[in-house]
Amino acid sequence: MADNAIPAFGAIIIGDELLSGRREDKHLGKVLELLKARGLRLASVRYVGDERPRLVQTLRESFATGDIVFSFGGIGATPDDHTRQAAAEALGLPLALHPEAEAEIRARFGDETTPQRLQMGVYPEGSEIIPNPYNRIPGFSIRNHFFVPGFPVMAWPMVEWVLDTRFAHLHHQQDYVEQSVIVWDAMEGKLIDLMERITADFPDATLFSLPSVGGEGGRRHIELGMKGPAQRVAAAMALITAEVSQRGYTWEAPPAGDAA
Repeated sequence: MADNAIPAFGAIIIGDELLSGRREDKHLGKVLELLKARGLRLASVRYVGDERPRLVQTLRESFATGDIVFSFGGIGATPDDHTRQAAAEALGLPLALHPEAEAEIRARFGDETTPQRLQMGVYPEGSEIIPNPYNRIPGFSIRNHFFVPGFPVMAWPMVEWVLDTRFAHLHHQQDYVEQSVIVWDAMEGKLIDLMERITADFPDATLFSLPSVGGEGGRRHIELGMKGPAQRVAAAMALITAEVSQRGYTWEAPPAGDAA
């Protein structure tokens, strides 16, 4: 499969509690981990509060991209949950109780099933369910957007299920790696000519530079690297390390886990 045939992945993370600081987001790090383990990467992320007009606009823009997007939060039945309704409005579709979702909810609650609980199975018309292994209350998908709860214990297995059942054919298909080195005591201004030369010589890969001023007892350095096709990245990094060594800098690989 050609690289340009692989769609972009995105995330929308919803909740006033995240924007106010009452809770700290954990979804972004997990999405990055799940995608990376499958040779995939994240192209965009948006945070939005529980404000329906803004959420409608965010989803309208997101649907228009054609990206594969995971949306976290706001699919419950309480008055501050607006994601199901906002998705329907963004697509101009009516809401309807999904029969498979209804069956799952009734199986979960039995005689304690209420109209309020069934609201959790009301999705934009044409949606499909996403199984929830934790408590059987499904999420839903429509137009390559996958809506899961805000609770990590539910959301993360649901995202994994989507990646492994709907998009297994995309796993490890893209020729893409990231490599970098830590160049000690370097300043970006002293290496711009090198960066410009590498960028010109390797237009099919992307250079990145992450400087640190070395505050709080740290040591000044630049993390200098490349991302793109494996062979081109390897060739570019060989030139980068040779040149920084020639200029008298010491360098080393970043700590494990800091670079792909």
